[in-house]
Amino acid sequence: MKAFSYKSTTLCANDIEITDLVKEYESPLYVYSQKTIEDNYLEFKNAFKSNSHLICYAVKANSNLAILNILASLGSGFDVVSIGELKRVLKAGGDSAKCVFSGVGKTKEEIIFALEQKIHCFNIESEQELKLIANIAKDMNLVAPISIRVNPNVDAKTHPAISTGLAKNKFGIDILKVVDLYKIANNDKYLDIQGVDCHIGSQITNKQPFLDALDKVLDLVSKLSKENIAIKHLDLGGGVGIDYQDNQTINIADYIADIEAKTKLKIILEPGRAIVGNAGIFVTKVEFIKQNTTKNFAIVDGAMNDLLRPSLYDAYHRVLPVKLKDSGINGNWDIVGPICETGDYFAKNRNLTLETDDLLAIMDAGAYGFTMASNYNTRPMVAEVLVLNSKSKLIRKRQTIEELFSLEDANCIK
Repeated sequence: MKAFSYKSTTLCANDIEITDLVKEYESPLYVYSQKTIEDNYLEFKNAFKSNSHLICYAVKANSNLAILNILASLGSGFDVVSIGELKRVLKAGGDSAKCVFSGVGKTKEEIIFALEQKIHCFNIESEQELKLIANIAKDMNLVAPISIRVNPNVDAKTHPAISTGLAKNKFGIDILKVVDLYKIANNDKYLDIQGVDCHIGSQITNKQPFLDALDKVLDLVSKLSKENIAIKHLDLGGGVGIDYQDNQTINIADYIADIEAKTKLKIILEPGRAIVGNAGIFVTKVEFIKQNTTKNFAIVDGAMNDLLRPSLYDAYHRVLPVKLKDSGINGNWDIVGPICETGDYFAKNRNLTLETDDLLAIMDAGAYGFTMASNYNTRPMVAEVLVLNSKSKLIRKRQTIEELFSLEDANCIK
């Protein structure tokens, strides 16, 4: 069953009409389907047939505590990139021993905390980071589990802003030069080599770039073996895309079958968008209709501070009317927000029948929606709601303007 579908003329989240959710929780609003999140996670987990594996949900995609709790209850691990994300996972009931810590700029405070929590592994991004973690582990009289992130120089053919596997990207270490760093780690008694890490980008809808990167990683594993450096796992990262527009996605079962055909090593995957992307929508209300000689604008109550992807990446999201109807103005519309930026839009050139007070659903907004939100223009963060069958739950309260001021001091220096 689809998470969001029409029943009669009204868009529903599972068994609840979106109009009823807006009546209860107001607009704008994020709505998530618990069942879809669970199904998407299990699709990855159940696809493995022979290899030992760990699915580490990428917290950056959507870090709401309720969503993390859903995944923790299913046994998920977590990919974190900050001390804040790690603390979120722990607060939500996640297991630190199933956490991998990624990111190019880990601080001393973050490394100490992660070692104290006995995380599964650090994904190392540079020689300086490796040495810092070794020194901190020595000071704490601990052994740090590490994996080195390699950059395979594989072009995933994705948006430049979310490409991470090319030599020109800031991520990872050149796969042709990483053996020497593994030797350094292997000779340090405060470091425990766990694996090889590789992540080539995000929103990838063709499995071949992943398999090309895997081939390069397996070649590296062979070279390391000749140096008597044993690899326990391969962390192949995340990046599996979802169907925003063109009906093209990766068949998860086929992708994992291809991995298992190439290696029997333990596999770690870090899906984020593929688990929560199609499990969420952003609901917004048309405040004004504005037409000029060349354009039709539907000005809505949501804005780029609530959902940044279209402005940041020129990302495409389907836009559906919450109510199917014949009344209104039929035309080609740009869906824009109230923020004082030309880039404040959700969609352009969409054929819709609209009038003031209509509700619109920005589809597939469960990933990189709320987590990238801001308070630009002193706009409070919107509410988030979780739906399961005929029940809904407020999982984040709508922020108030007063709360925005609470950390500031209005008194000037006298």
